[in-house]
Amino acid sequence: MAEGYFSLVLHAHLPYVRHPEQKDVLEERWLFEAVTESYIPLLQTFQGLIRDGVDFRVTLSLSPTLVSMLADPLLQERTLQHLNGLVELSEKEIARTEKMPEFHSLAQEYHQRFLAIRQFFLRYDGNLLLPFKELMEQGRAELITSAATHAFLPLVLTEEAVRAQLATAVETQEHHFGVRPQGIWLPECGYYPGLDRLLEEQGLRYFFTDAHGLKQAQLQPAFGLSSPIVTPRRIAVFARDEMASQQVWSSKEGYPGDVDYREYYRDIGFDLDWETIGPYVHPDGIRINTGIKYYRITGKGDHKEPYHPGWAREKAASHAGHFLHLLTHRVKEERQSIGRQPVITAPYDAELFGHWWYEGPAWIDLLLRKIHYDQTTVKTITPTEYLSLYPDYPEANLNMSTWGRHGYADVWLREENDWIYPALHRAETRMVEMADRYAGTKEPLRKRALNQAARELMLAQGSDWAFIMDGKTMVEYAVKRTKHHINRFQRLADMVETGEVDEEALSTLEALDPIFPRLNAAHYRSRRSDEVRIQHPHRPRLLMLSWEFPPMTVGGLSRHVYDLSRHLVKIGWEVHVLTTEVEGYPHEEEIQGVHVHRVHVMRPFGEEFIHWVFQLNLMMVDACNMLIKDGLRFDLVHAHDWLVGQAAKTIKHRFGIPLVATIHATEHGRNQGIHSDLQRKIHHREWSLTYEAQRVILCSNYMKQEVEQYFQLPADKLDVIPNGVDPDQLVLLHAGDGSLEPFAMEHERIILFVGRLVQEKGVQTLLDAAPSILKDFPEAKFVIVGKGPMKPELESQARSLGLGDKVLFTGFISDEERNRLLATATVAVFPSLYEPFGIVALEAMAAGIPVVVSDVGGLADVVEHERNGLKMYPGDAFSLALQVRSILSYPDRAQRLAEAGRKEVSRFDWHRIAEQTDRVYRNVLGNAALSSGKQEIAAAMDGK
Repeated sequence: MAEGYFSLVLHAHLPYVRHPEQKDVLEERWLFEAVTESYIPLLQTFQGLIRDGVDFRVTLSLSPTLVSMLADPLLQERTLQHLNGLVELSEKEIARTEKMPEFHSLAQEYHQRFLAIRQFFLRYDGNLLLPFKELMEQGRAELITSAATHAFLPLVLTEEAVRAQLATAVETQEHHFGVRPQGIWLPECGYYPGLDRLLEEQGLRYFFTDAHGLKQAQLQPAFGLSSPIVTPRRIAVFARDEMASQQVWSSKEGYPGDVDYREYYRDIGFDLDWETIGPYVHPDGIRINTGIKYYRITGKGDHKEPYHPGWAREKAASHAGHFLHLLTHRVKEERQSIGRQPVITAPYDAELFGHWWYEGPAWIDLLLRKIHYDQTTVKTITPTEYLSLYPDYPEANLNMSTWGRHGYADVWLREENDWIYPALHRAETRMVEMADRYAGTKEPLRKRALNQAARELMLAQGSDWAFIMDGKTMVEYAVKRTKHHINRFQRLADMVETGEVDEEALSTLEALDPIFPRLNAAHYRSRRSDEVRIQHPHRPRLLMLSWEFPPMTVGGLSRHVYDLSRHLVKIGWEVHVLTTEVEGYPHEEEIQGVHVHRVHVMRPFGEEFIHWVFQLNLMMVDACNMLIKDGLRFDLVHAHDWLVGQAAKTIKHRFGIPLVATIHATEHGRNQGIHSDLQRKIHHREWSLTYEAQRVILCSNYMKQEVEQYFQLPADKLDVIPNGVDPDQLVLLHAGDGSLEPFAMEHERIILFVGRLVQEKGVQTLLDAAPSILKDFPEAKFVIVGKGPMKPELESQARSLGLGDKVLFTGFISDEERNRLLATATVAVFPSLYEPFGIVALEAMAAGIPVVVSDVGGLADVVEHERNGLKMYPGDAFSLALQVRSILSYPDRAQRLAEAGRKEVSRFDWHRIAEQTDRVYRNVLGNAALSSGKQEIAAAMDGK
């Protein structure tokens, strides 16, 4: 029995480059070269292994665009013409090099090679899907699919468009190969949370991700990268092995760069004089690769030595042996580590082997032979076979990830290509609307136009176009293809919607782009209710924009928007919240009367945060557009903070909707100044949002003064409305049995902090004060609740101060655990350096425990020293220790402060805050219109 397994995965994909309208289109040569240099050589390799009795398994991903082109008679005919040209050219090369011994035998070898490739092509009548199917039927290859046109799924706007890409892919595979695929190669390995649900719908069992996709997973997989994990929908995920990737892909350490391998860039299409080579390159005088190359890599300079196939074959054998040695070591190491047979997954682009790395097919041939003859350690396996070995693969939630530069969509979302997405998203939403109305039409012409519109949209979505724009290679072609397909889609959509179908024009487009002849536009149908979602036609309707909304909770903004929105519903508003999607939660749901619309957007990661904000705003605008097309008309937009500012501005101007903004904090205040380009950008976006808004709401007088100063806003444009605490939720703050475990021992007295672990929250000041407090009160226990980037630094500070087990960093805890801490703590401390309001301090006061707060920002508005709490000087550990010791020393005084604090909270009731916010809205919209609407609501509620 083998100690572990090796899973070789080859992804064969090309964009749809069929051009019947013109001969000699350069881009069609991508297909001809791939067939000649990669696909047929690989098929020959696999057939040779079978003929020699070598047992092997390989997984082949054939993209639906490639499958469609390989099955296309026109492209089969043109591929044969290409092969005939290569045979003819190689014959002439034999004659030309007769007196050039260093090249003559190589010319003969090329001629024999091209003859064999042409013979292979003709044996299957030009249909290369047949030998791929043979490999599958012989049990040697597992055939899987990709998205229909290789769309980059994380940047597809609508669930319906993703579903159409997946369903069309599965149907195409089933039509050509007779079986539905078990797995999928996600284009560019692009995954986003929630995609597994759509894969499950199509019966797909697994996909692949780059290594960091699993490394960054929520809940680290138990077996590392050498065993798949499963998503919450039980879809298996195989990670690309870093060792396998490095040996083949690395420009420094990878095998293809060896000096004895064939040089890719020295081709006779560029080296020979025009009279000799002219008939075999492009008729417009463009020199191109022919596939006949006489030089080896030699070195990094321009000097190149002749290529020796024998030397290259020896290197391929050596590299195959080296790879197997590394593979064997990895398998043994992983087997010992995880206690089960591991799988080393090696996914590659198929075109690497033969086209870019000429010796690639030989390397695969030699590697699989070596594995076959040394079966004691490693065997080849397919993903489906491996999944059958064990029943207990660990479950984990995956974040968004891709492969490619930087690993998080950097290639497909840059200034060179980001312009394509608004156009694609508008086309998507229009396609969904048309499918909802016309997918069941009995009108033949309208049905044909609808299906062709879907084809054009899919072709425009191909990830190849954005990739080419980023790579700056055939940029003009990629731009043209994107624009042409979008323009064709718009023309067809106009025909569908008016019912006036130009059959001649339609037939022309069907002939130009006949991909997926069985495509079903019904895949684009929306799964939303067909009824227009207007429950209260006389209610004023509010669109609220916030990047946070439960269960997405990073700071206090999430709770604020949740409480405000549901209390606005109670006083007569119809509220729709646009926010970020959360894995496991529906994109649309109603929560206590609030209509929540979660938009698909990639997760922020490191320096990609600004890209994420750009996507968030783009998706919010598109979602608003869809809601309006569904029949909703919004009276007002309320934006919370700069992250949604661009969407708020666009919605205001595009749809003519008045805008109100709430600024919860400023970049200047958080950082005590503007010190970097990123901070400068954020500061400008904050200013822009306040400039565009008719009214600006602040949570404290401190914040009012801040925005007046930093944004030069007139005072009469500003409204101060505090944050709140919901009285209905206060009972939860006393939940629990009074036990301090597991946070502290029963004799200890908890000094509590709750908040984000960032510089401005001042936890470092609390730690500096701890030794002084513990000296007088050794029974004190400091419990720090929250997460944030400063956590490692604060933990290090606690260790250096010798605080030991007297400080507990809990990280994130549930609301129930936090409430139990608020109910059992002796004192809550909020030592902020900057605090616009301080809602957690209010919650502590509502829980009936005394508070010590910094005399800064909104906290200074809430707490009055010696009446309902105690204040400290910001950043002053001595002042903090003095106030905490006062609470611990005088329990009666502490109780009096706590009781006064509890009474103070009544000022911050959410019903009252909703009424204040309503008055701001009235000010913007005009009292008369809103009063009229509310009277109608009141009358309806009273039964009048």
